[in-house]
Amino acid sequence: MPIPSRAALVEHLVRTRIAGDVATPRDNNLSHYRQLANGNRHFWLGLELGDRWRDEQDVLAVMAERCGVIDDPEHRQGQDTIDPELTVDALDRMAARLRKAAADGERVLLATGHPGGLLDVHRRTADALRAAGCEIVRIPGGLMADEGMVFQFADVAVLERGATLWHTHSPVPMAAILDGLEREGRPQPGLVVADHGWAGCAGQRGIDSIGYADCNDPALFLGEAEGTLQVTVPLDDHVADPRYYDPMTDYLLDAAGLLPSGDRG
Repeated sequence: MPIPSRAALVEHLVRTRIAGDVATPRDNNLSHYRQLANGNRHFWLGLELGDRWRDEQDVLAVMAERCGVIDDPEHRQGQDTIDPELTVDALDRMAARLRKAAADGERVLLATGHPGGLLDVHRRTADALRAAGCEIVRIPGGLMADEGMVFQFADVAVLERGATLWHTHSPVPMAAILDGLEREGRPQPGLVVADHGWAGCAGQRGIDSIGYADCNDPALFLGEAEGTLQVTVPLDDHVADPRYYDPMTDYLLDAAGLLPSGDRG
């Protein structure tokens, strides 16, 4: 398949509901914004937000600006949106940071709390970065977090419980990795590519962190607004078929200069 143009990717994102009219309902979005503003740390995704986002209307304003949700506070039920143009803008910013990582041969750690949707996006990114000369960080063995095991599957750190890759928003698995590296006297990653609390924890610790977030996960967008995260890409992080993310990943890796010429179609 050829690398999609920007216009073709926007059309694809809308058609597959990665962006545009997404499946996440408006009342769920507003509930999460309210929970974050009320200090529920589950929704902080590893960031330390203090008292800076106590007004849920301020959270909504950032989400409208950076994610493209509907900015009307009176819109409380029904459909909500992600602006596909903002998705592609963020992919371009992510590509620039990946290009820098490749040029500098950085140590990169990839992780996901959404293995059902984003695992292969991260796996392909890891493959491309390694081929470009980056070191993909191998995490310490035997790590435990949140009553599960933290390990790498296809170069991507995940949480496993009961032989199942686990959907998690928790920052604890990433903290276990970073603490484990420190115990072993190994350097921290130069870059983390992740989502959910994996990305938030890394950014909070001062590591360059870029990643993906849905419209009901406002913390990472706030982190980017404050400069704690470098890039947050808005998208529905679990659509009907994970293959729908393939054109997006192609676009990202091509923009980063990481896609082999034979894969450009």
